[in-house]
Amino acid sequence: MDKSKKTAGSGSAEAQGRPRKIGNKRYEQELFRLQLELVKMLEWIKHEGLKVVVVFEGRDAAGKGGVIKRITQHLSPRICRVVALPAPTEREQTQWYFQRYVPHLPAAGEMVLFDRSWYNRAGVERVMGFCTEEEHREFLRSCPEFERMLVRSGIILIKYWFSVSDEEQEKRFQSRLEQGHKRWKLSPMDLESRRRWVEYSRAKDENFAHTDIKQAPWYVVNADVKKHARLNCISHLLSMIPYEDLTPEPIELPERAEAGAYVRPPFSDQTLVPPVYPGEE
Repeated sequence: MDKSKKTAGSGSAEAQGRPRKIGNKRYEQELFRLQLELVKMLEWIKHEGLKVVVVFEGRDAAGKGGVIKRITQHLSPRICRVVALPAPTEREQTQWYFQRYVPHLPAAGEMVLFDRSWYNRAGVERVMGFCTEEEHREFLRSCPEFERMLVRSGIILIKYWFSVSDEEQEKRFQSRLEQGHKRWKLSPMDLESRRRWVEYSRAKDENFAHTDIKQAPWYVVNADVKKHARLNCISHLLSMIPYEDLTPEPIELPERAEAGAYVRPPFSDQTLVPPVYPGEE
């Protein structure tokens, strides 16, 4: 055997048990290509009057927010909305559990992305004791029926679970601690989730046992490599909604009207933003 080849191979990502990561250039190319397809898909959703709900769940720091940002980056916020609800108010705590989520469901021609959803009850509320045992059991009973009802009403319901290893989550938490622009992402609840890793795992397993239904199955995204997770998730989402390309023919801009007798007021009469940039190099 060629010793040089053996030595080179032994240092590869595959040889060390790590996945080979996509290069930055190819990642950017593939991401933009998929984002263009998302634009086409959204136009089809609008044209056909489809109602689409995409649920993103998973471990803290699994990368849900990152993929949502890449999905929505070039999409119209009038057609595609992100819903990330805060903790329920005192009044909402007395409502039917699903009631606070229903007003955010899409009308015809809309897609709604839930950055966490009604599955809070099966995860953080269950593990942290924010709901009673009976409330949790009732959720596991009623959630499949609630989702079947959504599907029967014509909603396309797609559910993603972002799975991240203990080691990778630890690395991402450490990164958030060290980098000031990421520190806001670490809440006391996130820190507590590290201590209760096994409890969250058991809660996820119990949740899947009840809510991984034929009408709305869970799709698990391996999220240990963020770039792979983003591309794989977006690619899968595109495959879930058959769409046609409605891109219009090239448009010619009309000639701008002549100013005529109109005279613009002096620029100096306006309140200007101070020109801090460009500064001295």
